[in-house]
Amino acid sequence: MQMPRGLTLLSLVQVDGRETLGVKLSSGILDVALAGKTLNLVVPTTLEELLARGDAAALERLIAAAKDKPEFLKDEATIKFGRLFASPGKIVCVGLNYKAHAEEAGEKLPKIPILFNKYNNTLAAHNCTIKLPPREVSHKFDYETELLVVIGKTARNVSEAEALDYVAGYAVGHDFSARDLQLETGGQWMVGKTLDGFAPIGPYFVSADLVDPNNLAIETFVNDEAQPRQSSHTSKFIFNPQKVISYASKLFALEPGDIIFTGTPEGVIIGMPKEKQVWLKAGDRITSRIEKLGTLKFDLA
Repeated sequence: MQMPRGLTLLSLVQVDGRETLGVKLSSGILDVALAGKTLNLVVPTTLEELLARGDAAALERLIAAAKDKPEFLKDEATIKFGRLFASPGKIVCVGLNYKAHAEEAGEKLPKIPILFNKYNNTLAAHNCTIKLPPREVSHKFDYETELLVVIGKTARNVSEAEALDYVAGYAVGHDFSARDLQLETGGQWMVGKTLDGFAPIGPYFVSADLVDPNNLAIETFVNDEAQPRQSSHTSKFIFNPQKVISYASKLFALEPGDIIFTGTPEGVIIGMPKEKQVWLKAGDRITSRIEKLGTLKFDLA
């Protein structure tokens, strides 16, 4: 099984609505589906297919054949981004994984990773619009920018030392949250984090060889505010990705295409004094930025 190396990938929406694989090159965005069909080359046409097949070599052959052909290249400014992931086997999330975030939440520091999940209905794309539920369902909406880890090969009972060998790449993820559903219904984290569209991811998947997951600046901005609401660094994880992967793999197998939200840093609305809590609302625009991975944006409606 060969995982992608040296690549920045994305999902683009075709005119017929299909979400297909793109490769970010210096010359533009390579439309993998179009190039593969035209050149009669069999290649994975989605990121999930690429990871499931473990056939990065086929993609590399296509890139070599098509990278200099303008008919296969698109201007990134003109494309519509699709979902990087549509149907992963697992969406694993880690709670309270930054010391300052646990402290602002008034929680004790966890001794083992706190795991919960989202479902595939939450998955959304860069530049998406999240349609918020009616106020009587929920109205306390909050941001959570997170480093997303993407598994590239089956991991069972792996050690921390070898854990990153099982990672295909990384992306910017957002664990959008309804705090009233999460905390005022008996502590149902899954309920507060699994509404439709509550997990935008993107804009890019960056292969693991290009990124040190423990050395990345992470920020969140709301609307046109000059100062970030969240500003931290992945070196401040309580449980770094190695520890999370190792721990989770002892509980259940992690399969290619599974994704892990690794937790959010301090600065969330729920961590502010109650008199300063102004919840997100329709019309707001959220920007999540992680060093080397790109900038994810989405709107609320």
